[in-house]
Amino acid sequence: MEYLLHIIILIGIYVILSISLNLIAGYTGILSIAHAAFYGVGAYVAALMALKLGTPFLANVICAIVLAGLFGALVGMPSLRIRDDYFVIATFAFQVITFSVLNNWVSFTSGPMGLPGIPQPNIFGLQVSSHWQFLILVGICAVIVFLVARRIVESPFGRVLKAIREDEVFALAAGKNVAAYKVLVFVIGAAMASVAGSLYASYITYIDPTSFTVMESIFIISIVIIGGAGNLWGSVLGATVLVILPEALRFIGLPSSVAANVRQIIYGALLVAFMMWRPQGFLGEYAFKKGDQG
Repeated sequence: MEYLLHIIILIGIYVILSISLNLIAGYTGILSIAHAAFYGVGAYVAALMALKLGTPFLANVICAIVLAGLFGALVGMPSLRIRDDYFVIATFAFQVITFSVLNNWVSFTSGPMGLPGIPQPNIFGLQVSSHWQFLILVGICAVIVFLVARRIVESPFGRVLKAIREDEVFALAAGKNVAAYKVLVFVIGAAMASVAGSLYASYITYIDPTSFTVMESIFIISIVIIGGAGNLWGSVLGATVLVILPEALRFIGLPSSVAANVRQIIYGALLVAFMMWRPQGFLGEYAFKKGDQG
């Protein structure tokens, strides 16, 4: 039962991550490979504050949201001047820089040794420690993120994001401040991703830089594309499928070292297959193609 609860908790965390990236990539059409960086910022801010300052979980999450939002604005800025493949490269650079800082700033982040013993959440005197308690906490956060994202995409703000995705020049001609919208959607997406990072750090109680690499960013992108870009329910479906799918490898007796490689092959094959035959994913309203990003 605990193993099943663990899988559902991970699904909830990746639902938050995929929804937050879907706002940027699916609804605005800006492909970013820096999302694991925001995820890592949230995890490390929450973990370091809990370990070094002993601050409560909710305060840690708020600080993680603020700092990740600032980084989101920093990453969103280049989208105002560079587009398409060049912007993807810029986000890739930010992802690599973030990983390098986490991995090499040993005196602050402990580098490759990671941060063990992260305290589990204590919310208004209630200690969250069991799998059931974490499932409720992650579930509440995932529902809140989903509802906030739905409110955003159904609002006039969300309609402008879709207009930018479909035709940025038209959005400019309509008098919309495209630059402000682009930066703001990155701030929102990064802030949401930091919530997932804070939950992950407090749930696992140990983090290290290898959890927030470029491969993790690609995995989150895979969830968005396979589930369906431009559809929030697609993010939920994609996270469920891609988290559960590799767990099936455990039941066919593959060694863990082999299973890890097979998992990457499966992700890659699914991504290629969907991009070739169903680029809009299972439930998506938008298909990535050259010239749409940025």
